[in-house]
Amino acid sequence: MDPDNLSVVLHAKGDLRLEQRPIPEPGPDEVLLQMHSVGICGSDVHYWVHGRIGDFVLKEPMVLGHEASGRVVRVGTGVTHLKPGDRVAIEPGVPREMDEFFKSGHYNLSPSIFFCATPPDNGNLCRYYIHKASFCYRLPDNVTYEEGALIEPLSVGIHACRRAGITLGSSVLICGAGPIGLVSLLVAKAMGASQVVISDLSADRLAKAKELGADILLPVKTEDLPEEMAKRVESMLGGMPHVSIECTGVESSIQTAIYATRSGGVVVLVGLGASMTTVPLLNAAVREVDIRGVFRYCNTWPTAIAMLASKRVNVKPLVTHRFPLEQAVQAFETTRQGLGVKVMLKCDKNDQNP
Repeated sequence: MDPDNLSVVLHAKGDLRLEQRPIPEPGPDEVLLQMHSVGICGSDVHYWVHGRIGDFVLKEPMVLGHEASGRVVRVGTGVTHLKPGDRVAIEPGVPREMDEFFKSGHYNLSPSIFFCATPPDNGNLCRYYIHKASFCYRLPDNVTYEEGALIEPLSVGIHACRRAGITLGSSVLICGAGPIGLVSLLVAKAMGASQVVISDLSADRLAKAKELGADILLPVKTEDLPEEMAKRVESMLGGMPHVSIECTGVESSIQTAIYATRSGGVVVLVGLGASMTTVPLLNAAVREVDIRGVFRYCNTWPTAIAMLASKRVNVKPLVTHRFPLEQAVQAFETTRQGLGVKVMLKCDKNDQNP
């Protein structure tokens, strides 16, 4: 095996380095993977620029990356469902203990969960990486490595739409047409939403949303008033949406989502913003608008793989930039500048294909 294990390591705020690390040995219930495609997430960039996200603070060097797929090269002694050569998508959140959240099927809420590229846990933006085998999912032949890597953001959309209760005929407002807003759009349409209106400051991102199936585009300016925006949504849809999915974390956008949602409807908060946010809570309360949070996802990989294999969902247009692993710093800068939608790093020197 090639001893090259080039890794993208964040040492401190603003200090991103490419360095060699030892190739790890898989434990009994783990697999060693040769990484193929890893997408850059906004959280990766946030750690790079700020050195922390909320209470998760970088205190020692950490490998970045958690939107990933690769090929099995070695399996642990206790692994029976995977073999060398299998192509897999990696679910980055692995529960460490069988606590109440694990038992109830909400393992994403376990306070002790391992999660790739969340301090102190290393991610998988490297040539070789070990992961729990039970959280590696074999990809069908008609699903590419890049689609496998995009299952991670797609899972956020699946979890958000499940939390929202989207069903046949639902009308939906999505605030924000970044990667998470766009996957939420794809999933909402696949789950039967009849009309989806999506808002953003960027005309380019709204154009991408149109390409991916958005019914109505809502350009936003920073000075727009939330209550006025809500009225525009109602006018465009011919009624207030059953569901609003807020993907920006911006205070005014959260306010818009609440004002816009019809009485008895649901607002799902996906975007992460300020820890204290002013919202029209009484407006939501007296209209029985449920406000639901989203923290990552759980039990989504099999669903996502089925959606991709059946071609019910097409995530390929999300990838707008590709870089070899050696150009990781340039790739991160591209993401930081907000260029394109999804930047994909190619980790296998001998296979740079999607």
